[in-house]
Amino acid sequence: MATVFLCLGCAAQANSPELDQRIERQVRIYLSEKITPTVNITVGPRTPSADFPGYDKVAITLSHGGRKQDLDFLVSKDGTKLVRAIKWDISKDPYAELMKKIDISGRPVRGNKDAKITIVNFDDLECPFCSRMHEQLSKDVLKMYGDKVRIIYKDFPLTEIHPWATHAAIDANCLAAQNNDAYWEFADYTHANQKQLSADMKPPFAQQFAALDKTALEIGQRRSLEAGPLQACIKEQKPLQVAASMKEGNELGISATPTLFINGEEIDGAAPINEVQAAVNRALRDAGEPLPMAAMETKQPAKNKDEPPASK
Repeated sequence: MATVFLCLGCAAQANSPELDQRIERQVRIYLSEKITPTVNITVGPRTPSADFPGYDKVAITLSHGGRKQDLDFLVSKDGTKLVRAIKWDISKDPYAELMKKIDISGRPVRGNKDAKITIVNFDDLECPFCSRMHEQLSKDVLKMYGDKVRIIYKDFPLTEIHPWATHAAIDANCLAAQNNDAYWEFADYTHANQKQLSADMKPPFAQQFAALDKTALEIGQRRSLEAGPLQACIKEQKPLQVAASMKEGNELGISATPTLFINGEEIDGAAPINEVQAAVNRALRDAGEPLPMAAMETKQPAKNKDEPPASK
């Protein structure tokens, strides 16, 4: 049935059912790797496009389970061509705008705290692919770039598949509250000993929690931290800091670990070192910094990532 949609006095033109069908099918093919068959696609009416002569704007609405997303397309006046319409505002630096959304205040730093290149890693201490990335960052990247980079971790435990990851993140933050190096020693230990920590896992995971707490307290003792506050922090297991970091990650669209942001450029998964290098090299170039000779040698581990079960 034909409908008319009025927008601030500008009349919109309804499509024929046959055109709506062709548009829907084309969009399903275009988005086939991103949506499931249960997603509903609604084709909106056409409105004139001021930017693209010969085309009308048409909004495509994806809906599923109460959630909706609108995508803008262009359809030719004669109804024979469909174009995905994406307009970017390039008046601002998108990398800088993204970094503004990541709160790194008070987070432990590995490398030069005053470096121009910031590598933020949304990390899960129980994630095997995070362990691979952790080794690359703590060894390869620091060796290649030295004082030109600073590495900062944010908490993003995948609680659906990693039962002790949140507990580990809280213990790490308890150490970080008193000592930067204590945090990194704990991060090194957990990433290197994931298999040992995960042995004989069964609810309520008391064995894993006890092992994590014991390691954190031992590190605190070696680093001469104040035992009382550390013990209280570990015992309380307050999740507020971890929850805030996870909320931030969700708002950034993160769904898997590890996820890096190198001065705002995102790298998803345990990317091979040459991909990390390429992003760091671009950041150095943009900052007017020379490229270290050591950065020319590369290793290329397989790319992968850890993510919770999800629909297509």
